[in-house]
Amino acid sequence: MHGLDYSKIGMRIRQARKARGWSQEELAKRCGISMSFLGHIERGSRVMSMDTFASICNELDARADELLWGEAGPSGAVMDIWGCVKKEAGGKPRRETGQPLDSYAMYVRIMKSVAEIMNEV
Repeated sequence: MHGLDYSKIGMRIRQARKARGWSQEELAKRCGISMSFLGHIERGSRVMSMDTFASICNELDARADELLWGEAGPSGAVMDIWGCVKKEAGGKPRRETGQPLDSYAMYVRIMKSVAEIMNEV
């Protein structure tokens, strides 16, 4: 299993943010965190919570595996489980069918569990 390289994760977050043309202030505001904390995340000098990570993924419209590992392309299994996800005007995730993505909270819990397991390794 890989160890997390927070400086690389931060670099990928910065790249995704800049690709959208956003300042640190814009992304921080959208995620409900301070600009200072986002700067630390992008430098890899502080570790974010899974809730913050999920918020960053949502706002940047980026997949967790891309930001964590730099891997491109979704796995078929993930797409089968989650389907294609869109965000409605209020930012709440929805399936393309328009059905609410009730399993989003489950996704966050799974990611928290994965983080806990990785911290034990």
